[in-house]
Amino acid sequence: MKSIILIALIAVAFTARVQERNMAKIQAELAKSTYGSALLHLVELHSMAGGPVQELIDAIEELINDLEEELETLEFDFQVRTNEHNALVVSLEQDIQDAVIDVNNTQDTLDNLLYPRRNQIQSKIDTVIGYQEENRKNYDEAVLVREQEHEAFEAQVAELNDATASVDDALALLASLTNPSLLQIKRFQNTLKNIENKLRSRSRMAPMIKALISLASNQNFSNQDVLKSIVDALNDFRNAVVDQINDLTAQEAQDVIDHEAYLEQLDDEFSEFGRQIDRATVDLTATNEKIDSMVEFRDQRAADQKQYTAELELENNTYAEETDIYTNTKNEFTRELGVSEQALALVQSVDFSNIQV
Repeated sequence: MKSIILIALIAVAFTARVQERNMAKIQAELAKSTYGSALLHLVELHSMAGGPVQELIDAIEELINDLEEELETLEFDFQVRTNEHNALVVSLEQDIQDAVIDVNNTQDTLDNLLYPRRNQIQSKIDTVIGYQEENRKNYDEAVLVREQEHEAFEAQVAELNDATASVDDALALLASLTNPSLLQIKRFQNTLKNIENKLRSRSRMAPMIKALISLASNQNFSNQDVLKSIVDALNDFRNAVVDQINDLTAQEAQDVIDHEAYLEQLDDEFSEFGRQIDRATVDLTATNEKIDSMVEFRDQRAADQKQYTAELELENNTYAEETDIYTNTKNEFTRELGVSEQALALVQSVDFSNIQV
């Protein structure tokens, strides 16, 4: 029986010693932090004041509950922030992707459709302007050629009229020859030569007048038959000249008609070229306006992409900072919660009246 009592006393003493060691260890752990030291002061002051132990226990338990609630609030708020962050990142990344697609699609439309179309329209305008310039060149040349042809016509008619007048003079001279003297014959021959001089070598009348000169040079003008043959030849010549004048006049009239028709055709072509240029200019203006609009849209979307990228970078940096704050705060709360639980264990120990900080 005594042995049993002795063993019990030894066990109680051993337990007390172990508890004492544990209390010292807990006290040392608490003293390592500012928060733990503050709790130890609270315990010491409460012990010195001789207040009820249960009040101190309740205060520490309330502190532990507050820390647990703050930790839960911290976890909840951070989870809400994380959800907001993830949603914002997804939204910004989608905005960036949409902006990149818009920029690429717009640039593709510009490079493969609008720029080539503008070049094509401008090339067409330049080509038609060239047609217009060639048209006016042809017009001016036609007018110049017609003026030259008309001048040639007038000169040729004047030449033929002079020849006709000379023939009339020759006929009048022949009519006055009844017994011609050598001087009169010479005068007649000179009249024929004068007709020849007035007729250009290219005139189809030239061979005929040369034949008449040859005939007049070798004939006896006192012979009435010879005179008649020369008069008949001169009349034939005169009729041929008149016919040529009539032919030239008719041809000139036809040339005028053809010339005016050609000028009208050129004017019609010039007007059509102008209408083509006007239509192409309208298309070019619309295309340039479309290009300007799409370039403005492309640049705006590129600016949007840059803005979204900056916002995403800022959001990631901000979230990283908030994550560090959350982690540090959580670790601090967790550490304070552990310290509070150690303090509670210390207060709930059998004897803490000897606690000193």
